[in-house]
Amino acid sequence: MWINVLNSKVANRYLLILLIPIIFVEKTDLLKHLEKKGYPEKIVAAFAATDREKFVPEHLRNYAYEDIALPLAEGSSISQPSTIAFMLELLELDKSQNILEIGAGSGFSLALTASIVTSGTIYGLEIDQHLCIKAKERLSGFSNVHLINKSGFYGYQDKAPFDRILISASCQEKPYYLLDQLKESGIIVAAVQNTIVKIKKIDGVVNEQEFYGFSFVPLKKE
Repeated sequence: MWINVLNSKVANRYLLILLIPIIFVEKTDLLKHLEKKGYPEKIVAAFAATDREKFVPEHLRNYAYEDIALPLAEGSSISQPSTIAFMLELLELDKSQNILEIGAGSGFSLALTASIVTSGTIYGLEIDQHLCIKAKERLSGFSNVHLINKSGFYGYQDKAPFDRILISASCQEKPYYLLDQLKESGIIVAAVQNTIVKIKKIDGVVNEQEFYGFSFVPLKKE
């Protein structure tokens, strides 16, 4: 396999293409990687059922099963598979829940969630119209997934309360303001700057966990 690399030192601005050999990772390799990291069987099964190459730009499809984030349009990205798997594990998903994802991007996390939450209802909010249109096309086979082109900064009060809320783009602060849209015993898993935060509401009391060392694109307000 080969990849084109651009030589930025060409003075006349013509592009010199260098060919460098690399080895592309197969889907089975990614599944083994997730299994080795100890993710639950239902999450690995969701990755097995979902083709990531359909959710990344065509020119990057050879990298779809690398455990890396990949760029989308307008500064957005699709998170690395192990980060998504970790966030889904924290959500403690069940087949009949009411789910909201804020910052749905390409729709990949929604597709994974729909493979687990088979009899519940899943809503995704994506502020970028182009991304939203493409994601809707990819998710057309899931009758329980509803993708809306709007800012998710303030959640989705129209369909609240939710059992689970996933915020896939980075908030500047912990999203306590979304607790009113969360059911009792509900869970919010949110990207907050360079951390992932799990917020669980039990009998009116909020329990939190923080996990460090991540990177996300910022959540857009408008």
